[in-house]
Amino acid sequence: MKQSLSLRLGQQMAMTPQLQQAIRLMQLSAMELNLEIREAVETNPMLELAEDDDTVDVPAEDLGSDPEWERREDPPSPPEDEADDFVVDVGIPEELPVDTSWDDVYQAPSAPTGPALPDGMEFDNPAAESLTDHLLWQLNLAPMTARGKLVAAAIVEAIDADGMLQVDLEDIVESLADAFDPPGISADEVEAALALVQQFEPVGVGARDLQECLLLQLDQLPPDTAYRDDAINLVSGHFERLAGSDFNALARACKLDVEALRRAIELIRSLNPRPGAAVGDFDCEYIEPDVFVSKDNGRWLVELNGDSVPRLRINDAYAGLVRRADSSDDNTFLRNNLQDARWFLKSLQNRNETLLKVATEIVERQRGFLDHGEEAMKPLVLADIASAIGMHESTISRVTTRKYMRTPRGIFELKYFFSSHVATATGGEISSTAIRALIRKVVAGENPNRPLSDSRIASMLAERNIDVARRTVAKYRESMAIPSSNARKRLV
Repeated sequence: MKQSLSLRLGQQMAMTPQLQQAIRLMQLSAMELNLEIREAVETNPMLELAEDDDTVDVPAEDLGSDPEWERREDPPSPPEDEADDFVVDVGIPEELPVDTSWDDVYQAPSAPTGPALPDGMEFDNPAAESLTDHLLWQLNLAPMTARGKLVAAAIVEAIDADGMLQVDLEDIVESLADAFDPPGISADEVEAALALVQQFEPVGVGARDLQECLLLQLDQLPPDTAYRDDAINLVSGHFERLAGSDFNALARACKLDVEALRRAIELIRSLNPRPGAAVGDFDCEYIEPDVFVSKDNGRWLVELNGDSVPRLRINDAYAGLVRRADSSDDNTFLRNNLQDARWFLKSLQNRNETLLKVATEIVERQRGFLDHGEEAMKPLVLADIASAIGMHESTISRVTTRKYMRTPRGIFELKYFFSSHVATATGGEISSTAIRALIRKVVAGENPNRPLSDSRIASMLAERNIDVARRTVAKYRESMAIPSSNARKRLV
C-alpha cells in the first residue's frame, strides 16, 4: 500500500470548559442557580454580591476596553525606600484573552414581585416526623408490658407510609420467636398488639387491607353518627358490590331506599383510604417563578424575575491588583480568577437572554391560553420555538426544564406550554392539552347517575370536529386521574 499525505476540511465542535459551564447553568432551576452563584462567590475572590444600595452600572471604559489603563481609585502610597519596587496597576489588562465587551457586572433584571407577606408571617418548611416515629411515640405512652411493647414495635415497623400493614402476622410471629426468654410467642399476643396499634392516631392505621381500614374508621365514629350502621353493613358485607358501584344490587341486599343508600355511601367516601398520608415526611419544594407575565393595555408583557437570583459584580479591589506583564504565582492566580469570573457573568447573562427570548415566543404563540384558558391552547413543539429564535432544540429543552412562568392563570412550567397535536376533521390542529381540558369539562358536566363512557366522550369530541379514538380518550382520562365511568357513578 502506498503512503501519501492528504488534507481534509471538516467541522468539529469542541466542548470548551466555558461552553460546558454555559450549558450547565442553562439547565439549572432558579433555586439551584442561586446555590451555584453563592458557591462561585465563595470560591472566586473576583466575584462579589451587589448589595441593594450599590450602584452596579459600570461604564464601558472601566471594563478594560480602553487601551490606556485608568486608575479606579488611588492606591496607597508606598514607603519612600520601596517606591521603586512598589508598582500597582489598577485596571484590567487589555491583553487578557477575554472578550472585553463583556460586562463586569451581572445585574439580575428588575421585575415586579408578588404581594408581601403580613408582618410575622413567613414560609416555613419544618422537618415533620415520620409516621413510624408518630406511632412509636404513642406506643411509649400506652400502658403495656415490655413484652407487649416489643411486639407492637415490630408491627409499627411493618406499617408503610400509607398506614397499611404490609406483612402477615405469621411472619411477625416467626421474626420474634427468638426475641424472648423463653423463646416463642403466640399468634394471640400479636393479634392483641395489632388491636392496640389500630387504636392509634391517625384513625385507620395498621389495617391489612382497604376494607379493614374503612371499618376501623367507621367503628371509631360516634355511635349516633347518621347512617353509621348502614355504612358498616355495606363495607363489611357487600364490599365488592360497593367497589363496583352496583347500587341496585346494594339497595336490594341491604333493604335500603335510594336516599339512605346515598347517604351511607357519602359517609364511606368521606373516610381516608390512606390514613398514614396525613402524617409523614414531606419534602416541600417551593417554586420560584423565573418569568412574570402580565397584561397591560391589551398587550402581554414578559419580564424576568429579578429577585430569583442574587446580583453579581467584579470585585474592583481585587481586579485592580492584576498587574501587566507579571507572571508571579499571585498575579497568575488573580488573572485566572478574573477570567473565570468574566466567563461566569457572561454565562449568566446568556442564560437570562435566552430564557427571556424563549418565554416571549411562548407567550406570543399561546396568547389564546392566556386569554381564554386551556381549551384555547395551541399545539407547540420545541422545534417551533427553536426555529423562531434561531437556536437548537436541545437549548430550548434545557431552558424550559424546571423553569416556571407566573401568569394571571397560575404558575406553570415552561414545558407545560408544549404539547402534541391532533388533526381535526376540518384539516386544522388542536393540542392534546386542549383535548384534556375538553374531556375534563365534559366529565364535570355529566349526569353522575349515568356517567359518560370513553366511547361516548369520543363521539362528543367528534361532534366538535376532533377525531380521537376511544383508547386515546381513555389515555388522556387516566393521565388526569379521572376514574372510569363505573367508578364515577353516583346516586342522585
